[in-house]
Amino acid sequence: MVVLATKVYVQGDARERALDALRSLVGNEIEDLDVEYTVGVRRDEFAVVTIEGDDEVVARNVLREEFGEVTPDFESGETYVGTLEAWDDEGFVLDAGEEIRIPASELGLGQGTPVQIVERFGLVQHMPLTFVYSDPDAESHRLADAERDRLYDWTRGAGRVNVNSATRGEVRATVNRAGHARDIVTVERLGLLEQSIVCKDETDPPGLLAAIGDYLPAEIRCVIP
Repeated sequence: MVVLATKVYVQGDARERALDALRSLVGNEIEDLDVEYTVGVRRDEFAVVTIEGDDEVVARNVLREEFGEVTPDFESGETYVGTLEAWDDEGFVLDAGEEIRIPASELGLGQGTPVQIVERFGLVQHMPLTFVYSDPDAESHRLADAERDRLYDWTRGAGRVNVNSATRGEVRATVNRAGHARDIVTVERLGLLEQSIVCKDETDPPGLLAAIGDYLPAEIRCVIP
């Protein structure tokens, strides 16, 4: 069994669509391997894939690489993935199977309060973030260098609109329905239900947000270069 570092927190029909999307994503990654698999959700909303077959070890490793894994054990200095659950003046709170607090001084994302950083980088709740675990008695956890680089890259390229509570397919369909298919480059998957719409250079991210906001019952933020 692999506990993926992505959550299924929507309900009703949206939950079924999310699980269908997860089955498709998992299938795309391991369909050529000799395994059978089922997907599910833990009580803490993390997605779970149960795998059996001759290639089950390889399949687990493939999914760990693609989604990140929630593990019960941590080693100081190693890198893990958690989902962004909350933020306040003190820093970020990630869920990595246990609460991981990253103080403001260890975010490494420039000046400003954590709330201002969330707005500047267009972060949305539940999006996966990579962090370096530290022995709590010795020093604080911090965002991984690769994560900092990724977020800084967002502010240097074309604008973005980040969304939660929707699959990649749902976001693409919403952009099309709003008549803005030609205004974007692609929709990048951040997590199962967290997406990043990459705008064309001439597209105004706040304008795109306003256009799709009525269609998506979601948290939506812009990244403006």
